[in-house]
Amino acid sequence: MLARLSTLTRLQRRVAIAGAIFVALLVLAVVALQIATRQLQAEVALALGPRASIGAIRPGWTGIDVLDLRIQGPAGWPAADELRASRVRITPDPRSLFGGPWRIAQVRVEGAYLAVLRTRDGKTRVLPSLLERPQDKARPASGAAKPDPQAKPLLVIGRVALDAAQVEFFDNSVRQPALRLTLDAVDADVGPLVLPQLDKPLQVQLDGVFKGVQRDGRIRIDGDYTVASRDADIHARFNDVDLVALQPYLLKVADKGIRRGKLDLDLRATVVRNQLKAPGKLTLTGLEFASDGALSTFAGVPRQAVLAAMSKDGRIDVKFTLEGRLDDPAFSLNENLATRIASGMAESLGVSLSGMVKGLGGMVKGLFGR
Repeated sequence: MLARLSTLTRLQRRVAIAGAIFVALLVLAVVALQIATRQLQAEVALALGPRASIGAIRPGWTGIDVLDLRIQGPAGWPAADELRASRVRITPDPRSLFGGPWRIAQVRVEGAYLAVLRTRDGKTRVLPSLLERPQDKARPASGAAKPDPQAKPLLVIGRVALDAAQVEFFDNSVRQPALRLTLDAVDADVGPLVLPQLDKPLQVQLDGVFKGVQRDGRIRIDGDYTVASRDADIHARFNDVDLVALQPYLLKVADKGIRRGKLDLDLRATVVRNQLKAPGKLTLTGLEFASDGALSTFAGVPRQAVLAAMSKDGRIDVKFTLEGRLDDPAFSLNENLATRIASGMAESLGVSLSGMVKGLGGMVKGLFGR
């Protein structure tokens, strides 16, 4: 009996010691998180910059809430703001207390509006006040930012999440004033971000509603993207998208407008050392043109040929591949897209591009009596 009591006493002692150690570690973790949260509160106010305004910053047990955040757009920005959000929940990483770069486990943005700008030369700008370094802002838009291999990370964000956000995409490379495309109900996950280098691959997942003139479709994007090098492995899908909203990307100069239609697009894009290769499949359904005419074209293909092909089942499938170097000044993604779609459409319709060129040449000669 005494031996059993002795054994039980030793077991209880061990359980008590283990429990005390667990409680101590838990208290230390809570204290560390509270210290990290207070430090993070000061860092956030500094990092957002002079164009930011905040309704309130509220610390909590596991992070801080930034309420009614607004970052105004810089001069020349196509919208009033870069970013607006009703709440930004920031969860610190306690490892920041032990040296190294400042770490944030997660940033969750709720009730957000985000403006994205594509410049005339095709450069995409997102949150320049946060993601562009001063030397990048002074650099001409055509220059690609080169990371400093000696620079040390200042901030590591494990994950950025957008919940039910609205994203407006302004594209100056298509037309002036910029073409505006709107995504609603956007849920997105991006990370990890290593600032300021941005030289690590980001895992990107995005799902949202593509707003159209006559109908709304869906867009889904997932894959990897490295901001500094522009290396990418991305899968993009557009489903039931209003063709009228996207016609500036599809039409060539001589093409007539589109009255209605919908588009499905499946594109897999890889970029390695600035070399782009992106095979894709485009499906057009219910296409109607805004005007008639014997010489009218769509994507550079005779309109009558397109209508004849679609009359069979009301749709046409086009396969194409975008290829080129992103750092080649002569390479235009927009022009390349229109040309590739025209080529793919001509092949799917059985229209010979060389025959089209010869035929047009003969018409020109005939006009001048030669």
